[in-house]
Amino acid sequence: MTDNTDQTTHFGFETVPEGEKAGRVQGVFSSVARKYDVMNDVMSAGIHRVWKNAMMDWLAPRPGQRLLDVAGGTGDISFRFLKRAGRGHATVLDLTEPMLIEGRKRAEAAQLSDSLDWVVGDAMHLPFEDNSFDVYTISFGIRNVTRPEEALAEAYRVLKPGGRLMVLEFSQLPNPLMQAAYDAYSFNVIPRMGKMIVNDSDSYQYLVESIRNFPDQDTFLQMIKTAGFGNAKYRNMTLGVAALHSGWKL
Repeated sequence: MTDNTDQTTHFGFETVPEGEKAGRVQGVFSSVARKYDVMNDVMSAGIHRVWKNAMMDWLAPRPGQRLLDVAGGTGDISFRFLKRAGRGHATVLDLTEPMLIEGRKRAEAAQLSDSLDWVVGDAMHLPFEDNSFDVYTISFGIRNVTRPEEALAEAYRVLKPGGRLMVLEFSQLPNPLMQAAYDAYSFNVIPRMGKMIVNDSDSYQYLVESIRNFPDQDTFLQMIKTAGFGNAKYRNMTLGVAALHSGWKL
């Protein structure tokens, strides 16, 4: 485990002690949990659903697989996985219990409770045995982890040999003019939407800032390779607004 006594990290554009970040992230997602899914639809004009479906297309879930969905929140990825697999099991792990509570409600409504577990936990210290899961996903969550490289190491540990890592995360557009336009939208519109819909602009200001601090596609790809994953590659979604990274525990 890394000694983080004197280490600092980013919380949006703010520099904070590493030991504070997890609690502050919990505060953000506890605040927005009840309307998190609604805000995702509004912010992206529903495009996040296209990205998540593309994730499932590339993953191609198979019957009987076991999924660990880290930072899984309300279970959006897990529901898609179970629907595609037809038969399987998903464990949703998240640092923020109110997000999981909302997910359980969705699971009960969809009559999927028997196929899902909900676990409060930290991506850097997973409470699971080695070689436990066929698939590990993290969707729009790894940029909120204090030390993403430790989360990737944990992903490698808990996956079975032959297991698959998939990371969906906001990323960087390769065209500077397009990036500038996207930044203008993100910083000027999204926090205002948060204020109107969730009555919380500060949390969405953090979310926008956290995207800008996350490594670009190639840098993150190298982090995945360094964690031990083979056949690692990525695909840009919507010109690079988001990116989907894949790797295998070979």
